[in-house]
Amino acid sequence: MNFNETVLSGYLDLFWQFSWLEWIVFSLISNLFLYLFSIGLYVFIDKTCHKSPLQEKDHPVSASDCYLSLFTVVCNSFVMLIGVFLWKSGWIELGSTQSIMNIGFEIMALLLFMDLFMYFFHYAAHLPFVYKLIHGKHHEHVSTNYLSLFVLHPFETIGFGLMMLVLLICYNFSVISISLYLLINLIWGTIGHLNREFFPASFDKFFVGTTRFHNQHHLDETKNFGFYTSIWDRLFGTYR
Repeated sequence: MNFNETVLSGYLDLFWQFSWLEWIVFSLISNLFLYLFSIGLYVFIDKTCHKSPLQEKDHPVSASDCYLSLFTVVCNSFVMLIGVFLWKSGWIELGSTQSIMNIGFEIMALLLFMDLFMYFFHYAAHLPFVYKLIHGKHHEHVSTNYLSLFVLHPFETIGFGLMMLVLLICYNFSVISISLYLLINLIWGTIGHLNREFFPASFDKFFVGTTRFHNQHHLDETKNFGFYTSIWDRLFGTYR
């Protein structure tokens, strides 16, 4: 099965012709939509899931967290604009693969490489001076709520985005693979910050970074630095 290459090329040509003002508006609107989608998904799962909470109470929602989460949306939009600049400058080239199998391989590659990069980035964020200046705000959420995923210092948000842009410079991923990866990333991050276990307990055996896996990191900041998987934590001795 292949995606329609003509239709895809038409969309890319349309985006190529966008002015910078149009790109700014598009990036802000699309990232705001993803932000609201994440909140909606969190609330839906929380209301429909019958499993017991991982912690007694959700972290309370504060006005400062609302403002910071919205600024994270702005930072994500900024990263998107950097990606557009690199694309238009020829640093990033989009692959032409359309087959389901190749797209699946590209998504798996993005998940594994980004998981490795995020493990080291996250581990570095827990160095005492970095933690105090940057990452500590996120860990005020010992328990979580629907904003926890977005309560990040701007340097963290931009840093995560730049890691992905480095991968896109190194290899010509398909725009379909990139888009599906970003959707998986958002959904995974939302599920990872639930206060209820979403995955079956057996998933731990398959090295999946489950909800409980990340929730444990919020309880014990010295363990479980991975995001999608527990592979690197098991390998480097930080798994719990």
